[in-house]
Amino acid sequence: MKFPTFSKGVHPSDHKEYTNTKSIEFMPLPEEVFVPVQQHIGAPDDPVVERRDEVKTGQVIGRSDKYVSSPVHSPVTGKVKKIDSFLHPMGSKVTMIQIQRTGEDEWDLLDHPDRWEDASVDELRQLIWDAGIVGLGGAAFPTHVKLAPPEEKPVDSFILNGCECEPYLTSDHRAMVEMTDKILTGMSIIMKTLGVENGYIGIEDNKPDAVEAMNDRVRDLGMDYTVMALETKYPQGAEKMLIKSVLDRKVPAGGLPMDVGTVVNNVGTAIAVAEAFTEGKPLVQRVVTITGDGIAEPKNVMARIGTPFQSLIDFAGGLKEEATQVFMGGPMMGMAQHDLSIPVIKATSGIICSREATITKMNTYPCIQCGACVDACPMNLVPTRLAKFSEQKMIEAMEQYDIDSCVECGSCAFACPSHIPLVQWIRVGKYRVNESRDKQAA
Repeated sequence: MKFPTFSKGVHPSDHKEYTNTKSIEFMPLPEEVFVPVQQHIGAPDDPVVERRDEVKTGQVIGRSDKYVSSPVHSPVTGKVKKIDSFLHPMGSKVTMIQIQRTGEDEWDLLDHPDRWEDASVDELRQLIWDAGIVGLGGAAFPTHVKLAPPEEKPVDSFILNGCECEPYLTSDHRAMVEMTDKILTGMSIIMKTLGVENGYIGIEDNKPDAVEAMNDRVRDLGMDYTVMALETKYPQGAEKMLIKSVLDRKVPAGGLPMDVGTVVNNVGTAIAVAEAFTEGKPLVQRVVTITGDGIAEPKNVMARIGTPFQSLIDFAGGLKEEATQVFMGGPMMGMAQHDLSIPVIKATSGIICSREATITKMNTYPCIQCGACVDACPMNLVPTRLAKFSEQKMIEAMEQYDIDSCVECGSCAFACPSHIPLVQWIRVGKYRVNESRDKQAA
């Protein structure tokens, strides 16, 4: 059977067998947490607590009045130990609030309606903002902003993203199997906020139990959402690819999903929305996959934001002696980590631990003009030229070749037989283009 998909892309081995049948386990409450005050795209938060303050689980500890922002909440009940710079998974030191847990959870819950069905759209958006909900698929864009498209861009369709196309990761997969009703509730709240009736759930066909679970509950609950099994292909879960696969709509270069009447949200985001409205809980926890051949007992866990990576690794039996590398996120777009004191953030979908035997040490060779990167690029770009322009700091050429449309999926680097780090150079190029624009605007 042929499933819907987009053109191009790549087929890396998925390695999901480590955890795709492992039920989600709740981690014990951490003894201390490190909560970055910015875990989203947009304006950073300011701490609203001070050293020695006592805080409850769910209490706001960082907030900004800027519209494109999202508050952060205490993941535990405890005392503020320090507000200082600590190492962040992205590699730099940022302001975090260190909290020492003093007991079991004593919740500071959100003021939420008895029935979300009776709430106004403004009330729905405000609670999503107050709950600190951002996209949990990795982008961490504030959800209340995404759910407020301008009037000139009417939205008629919503897609729930259950693809989880990155190799190794299974947190969304297990959530769809085990937390189906909560996901569908979150999806219904999101669709009411958007004012749309056409709902789709896109899932790669390597998760047949998730497709079945979602289909069964949609039917049992009398919902008219469409569950679609999609071809397993990377990057099927990228918004623009997913919209093409599900709705056969093409987001224009430089455009957004709302330019073609669509909004996409991740499974984890729907869970967070449901918990805010039905339980009054802000976003203080998420499902994380701990996996790879370098970890003793691969697991899917529900972990509190701010928990150090080392605690999750210990909960999964610890690293094997042969383990040599730890990633946050999947191997295609994730970040290698050198310090396991870094905390789980809202964008932490997985922790991948690899042995040296699985890391291929490759030499880089000159481009042989084979075109493999062009054949793989789902955005129809010319990655090898963009990478070369980036190396040579050719700003205008990068703009002419549409570097802004790169979604940084890494398909080009995966396909390159010369092992040229194409996506890494393109990321550098995008940084240089933005830096140039900022200088011109100053």
